[in-house]
Amino acid sequence: MARRLLSIWFPRLASDAALRTCPIEGAFAMVLRSGNTDLLHCLNPEAERAGLSRGMPLADARAICPDLLTRPAGNTAPVQEALRRWAIRYSPHVAPDGPDGLMADVTGIAHLFGGEGALQADLRARLERAGFTARSAIADTRGAAHALARHGGALADLPVAALRIDPGMAEALIRLGLRKVGDLLPLPRAPLARRFGAELVLRLDQMLGRQPEPVAAPPAAPHFAVRMALPDPIGLHSDVMAGLSRLLDRLCATLARHAMGARRLRLEMRRVDRETVEVEVGLAQPLRDPTRIARLFAPKLETVDAGFGIDALRLVATVAEPLLARQVGGKPKTEDAISDLISCLGNRLGFENILRVEPTDSLIPERSFRLVPAAEARPGPMPRLPAVIFRPEPLTGAPPGSFHWRGQRYDVQRAIGPERISPDWWEDDPAWASGLRDYWRVQTCQGPRLWLFHTPEAPRWFAQGAFA
Repeated sequence: MARRLLSIWFPRLASDAALRTCPIEGAFAMVLRSGNTDLLHCLNPEAERAGLSRGMPLADARAICPDLLTRPAGNTAPVQEALRRWAIRYSPHVAPDGPDGLMADVTGIAHLFGGEGALQADLRARLERAGFTARSAIADTRGAAHALARHGGALADLPVAALRIDPGMAEALIRLGLRKVGDLLPLPRAPLARRFGAELVLRLDQMLGRQPEPVAAPPAAPHFAVRMALPDPIGLHSDVMAGLSRLLDRLCATLARHAMGARRLRLEMRRVDRETVEVEVGLAQPLRDPTRIARLFAPKLETVDAGFGIDALRLVATVAEPLLARQVGGKPKTEDAISDLISCLGNRLGFENILRVEPTDSLIPERSFRLVPAAEARPGPMPRLPAVIFRPEPLTGAPPGSFHWRGQRYDVQRAIGPERISPDWWEDDPAWASGLRDYWRVQTCQGPRLWLFHTPEAPRWFAQGAFA
């Protein structure tokens, strides 16, 4: 049986996807930033009829079409992946073909739709109803199907750019008078390879079927979900927890096989009246420990209304992240205890309300750390700063003798320093108007260990922190 490949091209993928969610009347284009210039990236039919074209500077486009509506171009990969999964209705093997196309192996399948023509007509009709413009072609090779979907006509009459070669190589061929694929067919391959490289010969052979080119569909992403149907309805908290425990064992085993950990989980409980009750928990870090996860579900399940009983349970990890195996045993690590505390508080108060200090790359004391949600923080080595930092407070007197601070006299026993820090010249910070600072760690005879600094450009002493 001859191999048959279906190429689907979406010439307006970005604009079609944007207009499906927010329809717009009139000329519309997606804009892509290139260097210091905004260029038209994807246009709707009205914009093309107005004389605009892809790659045109936005300023020139507005001069031609003042009513042009624009939107920044986004990532179309999720849309392409959704279309790829949808296209599985026509073939079990569907792969992405560039950033705006799909390639499907329909060998031995077309007769199920009434032939290749009927298959393509059904494809176009369904995509048109969904709001996508598409062109398709079926050929014996992937290269031929790709070229025919985008250019149409006979293979020999296609432009050399249809070979999927570098644009610079296509321009070089055109300058030599080799404008069509048919112009390359009678030429000997060895001189072509020496002059333009092996890619040109490879692409030509792939189009003609002399070199294989498989349709490699990407592997399906793992889906972390387990379910359980119950022979009799349950409603007691202990029964629901027992079912959850079984589901967690299975789910965590699946996560372990993929070296993943759950960050957010949802338990769906179907009642006998066909209503579904959902309970979600979040985790401060990726986790696949059934016991620790179950403890987070327990207080939330106490308030669940089981109605006349629950007859099915489904547990899904809605968010999962990589989690490598590590050595276990002995006493629990402090990090695990902190993570469990953050998870417990976050599920009650909201993870955005549990903050943690995270170091930043700055020598300025006030900017050497920041507060971020604890579940998103990536703790690292903190700079050697005092336990308490406050706004600079002036001193009366000066080290290395005695000085007065907050109404009390202090005598210097030992001082370590100075550590000179200069302000960021690009920041207009009034707090650093005095210029350079020389920081000292001062041990006083009265006990407190203070963090003092001296401003040599405007001689004064200040206290800004205290060590534990």
